[in-house]
Amino acid sequence: MKVGIYGQFYHKNSGKYIQQLLELLDVNSVTVVIEKKFLELIHLHESISKNYSHFSTFEELDTSYDLFFSIGGDGTILKTVTYVRDLGIPIVGINTGRLGFLATIRKDELEKSIHQIFEGNYSISSRNLLQITSDAGYNFDGVNFALNEITVSRKNTTSMITVHTKVNEEFLTSYWADGMIVSTPTGSTGYSLSCGGPIVMPETSSFLVTPIAPHNLNMRPLVIPNDYELSLVISGREDEHLISLDSRTHTLPNDTEVIIKKADFKINMVQLNQESFLKTLREKMLWGEDKRN
Repeated sequence: MKVGIYGQFYHKNSGKYIQQLLELLDVNSVTVVIEKKFLELIHLHESISKNYSHFSTFEELDTSYDLFFSIGGDGTILKTVTYVRDLGIPIVGINTGRLGFLATIRKDELEKSIHQIFEGNYSISSRNLLQITSDAGYNFDGVNFALNEITVSRKNTTSMITVHTKVNEEFLTSYWADGMIVSTPTGSTGYSLSCGGPIVMPETSSFLVTPIAPHNLNMRPLVIPNDYELSLVISGREDEHLISLDSRTHTLPNDTEVIIKKADFKINMVQLNQESFLKTLREKMLWGEDKRN
């Protein structure tokens, strides 16, 4: 078995669990390839006592990998997606942070979970992505896709922007707001949820359009089929606005048309057999918590 690894040290005691993962893979004779800069951080981290220079490193991936381990939190998985891209390598999310809605493997159950994966006791959850193009040819640093959401928002101003919106080239409306979130079902439990959007099951073939603080009493989130295209044009008092693809932010001039649609590939997430989206909702989002239950 050949696996790739990327991670981050944002949270307390992360080093302990990163070392535990590396040891589990090492003693099971797994071929381990670690993202180059992450391995450098591992060797510098005070809580990791062993040297792992016998592991190879990567800067880009190929199709030879069986699994890709992402250790950190949900933000780490979003970064991991930019390495995996359209290669189809299943991602194993290990949560060393707080919520961990995408990174579902618990750090205190790491050894048990890794052995389950070795035994094949898991399923694959395929997730749709969004991709964006612009009429000005802006390439978004070559990474024009997002697993959670694509967001347009104001820049350097407290004034609202206007988001002129078309669906399949038909005019929908102009949103007067701080911005707009276009979310996948995977991203429905993120930024969109914070702005009043619905929770959507990951397998649902839809996207969400959620305005950010709209100055309209009758503006509500909209669910559209994921084979539709959205066209957005921004206007406002400033000359530029922001576009964020998950955690990656870009600046575009106003009046630039951007097209958002379903990407032509999916991301495969490893899900242990005893886990499910609904279980995660109950345990991590306290979904339906009621003292009468």
